[in-house]
Amino acid sequence: MKPKLVRTVAALRRETAKWRAEGLRYAVVPTMGAIHSGHTQLVTEGLKRADRVITTIFVNPKQFAAHEDLGKYPRDEDGDVRKLGKAGTHLIFSPAPDEVYPPGFSTTISLAGPAKAGLEDKFRPLFFDGVATVVAKLFTQTGADIAMFGEKDYQQLQVVTRMAKDLDIAIEVIGVPTVRETDGLAKSSRNVYLSKTERQQAVAIYRNLQNAAERIRSGVNPQSATRSATRTLMALGFKVDYVTARNAQSLSIPQNRDEPLRLIAAAWLGKTRLIDNIPV
Repeated sequence: MKPKLVRTVAALRRETAKWRAEGLRYAVVPTMGAIHSGHTQLVTEGLKRADRVITTIFVNPKQFAAHEDLGKYPRDEDGDVRKLGKAGTHLIFSPAPDEVYPPGFSTTISLAGPAKAGLEDKFRPLFFDGVATVVAKLFTQTGADIAMFGEKDYQQLQVVTRMAKDLDIAIEVIGVPTVRETDGLAKSSRNVYLSKTERQQAVAIYRNLQNAAERIRSGVNPQSATRSATRTLMALGFKVDYVTARNAQSLSIPQNRDEPLRLIAAAWLGKTRLIDNIPV
């Protein structure tokens, strides 16, 4: 199936109005393109829950800091359309920046809660305001019933879930488990930047998270388990931004052993920054 490609909000709403008139339920999968099997799994999960799926492709300039090179972000619209069509996407919304942020645009969502957890926000302080602003626009532009997000970007998932709830946006945000390579490495557009040797080393993040989770389940203090995982990764040559145990919903530092926990990590391997997380 070849999905229909639209580039304006007006064209998008014409298509979704037809679906609404037919009583169809539809999902949205927001992406920045560079489509891989992690994205197509979100489409697959959306198709299980809805009659139609929209995938958005938009490299959002508002979530790039001045030192981050927006121009180097991988783009392959033709390839993305083919992959999404094969996955079953019905409609692709791929707007130009001026369509999303027209002249005079002056609104940004300001966040607290899981967006200020001292994780990604510590290293990319403007990132989640940019994410929340564009995602809120995509939610209202598409009018979708459900939104599919991967758990790999776990803090982002909690941020957009909280944002939609706080702003009374009538959409259900669904987290989909991380798609992994056969050795366990989380699939990511960034993996293409790893050298062959780095690619072999990269799975150490996932394996150390698994080991830390096993230790916590056996009674080891979460801080002790994550400190040990950090030391191991550093010894393997990673530059570790964080390995931490957090409350699975609020992302706050856990205060008791009965809280649902999520282990979350970010580390550099060479010039590539990798993130991952698993439940405890």
